[in-house]
Amino acid sequence: MKKWPHTIKEAKAAQETLRNKVKIKRLGKRIKRIAACDVGFTDDVCVAAICVFSYPDLQLLEEKTLRRKIDFPYIPGFLTFREGPVLEKLFYQLRLKPDILIFDGQGIAHPKQLGIASHIGVILNIPTIGCAKSRLWGEYEKAGKKKGDFSYLIDPRSGKVLGCVLRTRDNVKPVFISPGHLVGIKEAKDIIASCVGKYRLPEPIRCAHSLSIKAK
Repeated sequence: MKKWPHTIKEAKAAQETLRNKVKIKRLGKRIKRIAACDVGFTDDVCVAAICVFSYPDLQLLEEKTLRRKIDFPYIPGFLTFREGPVLEKLFYQLRLKPDILIFDGQGIAHPKQLGIASHIGVILNIPTIGCAKSRLWGEYEKAGKKKGDFSYLIDPRSGKVLGCVLRTRDNVKPVFISPGHLVGIKEAKDIIASCVGKYRLPEPIRCAHSLSIKAK
């Protein structure tokens, strides 16, 4: 982003502009590298981490962190404006650019259909997926208890499908998947499912989270 907003008025205007640029469509290309990002906070500093993997074998290729002073207040619904600047800067420092970027957060399963995955996806012009540990927006029926079972996440206002609720392991809490930008709903689910190992969360997200903690 040429200039990140510093006021709520500017942030609201930016959200309206960006939400109209989100495109949910089939990926249309082969994925060779996939990355995940995470942001942690310590005092007045945010610490971003990105891990890049080969795909589909998920071999770690690159990991990078960056610290940046926080310059936007904590306001629910506007959290991307705190995390986004450091993520954008870190992304451009990567030696190996990923074909798709996943977030521990929301894509279009958001009241404004502009969660962090959608927001950053538009800014970076890269396919993105949100894979959150909990629901932010949308209604759904409980998925079955077996690994791979899923149900759709529906916008209560329009009836539009926003994503899905996927069981990544038998008898564990599901994850909430929604496309961010330049990827379809089924593809988003399938890609996240293919990145799951022994744990509930996809391995790239686990790696990025661990790296951000170490960097703090």
